[in-house]
Amino acid sequence: MRHSEIQDLIKLVAKTKVSEVQFESDKVKLVIKNESVVEYNNGVQTVSVPQTVVSSAPAPAAAPAPVAAAPIKEEAKSAPKEDDSKYITVKSPMIGTAYKRPSPDKDEFVQVGDEIKPGDVICIIEAMKLFNEIESEVSGKIVKILIDDEMPVEYDQPLFLVDPS
Repeated sequence: MRHSEIQDLIKLVAKTKVSEVQFESDKVKLVIKNESVVEYNNGVQTVSVPQTVVSSAPAPAAAPAPVAAAPIKEEAKSAPKEDDSKYITVKSPMIGTAYKRPSPDKDEFVQVGDEIKPGDVICIIEAMKLFNEIESEVSGKIVKILIDDEMPVEYDQPLFLVDPS
């Protein structure tokens, strides 16, 4: 991996809300952690900067880091839970930035209420400057869109809820 590619990857991680990216090949292991969280303690501002670890020797496989749960909003606590168990969850097949439309001046691929079938493009995920069309593997009706346009997504993150009936 060239120096410029590593710098581009560090910049990408710093721009997104991704907390950690790991890359490993035969000769290099690269771990980039985005810890740009701002904390205020007694009027003192603390900012952690992104950390990068590069190792030229093969490293043993590490266990995945635990993911912190997102804080629950007060409004969400009081609202009754919907029964989403009857719906199929379409999940992200990769890490990247999700786009709900093919370009800024075009309509969204799908909207709530649209019927989809296997092979229909439902969104795009940009990863490493490549735009990957995400196709539906199920048929049904879109009930809920769980992402915003230009939103960073993680692997296996829910994107859509589909009613198969």
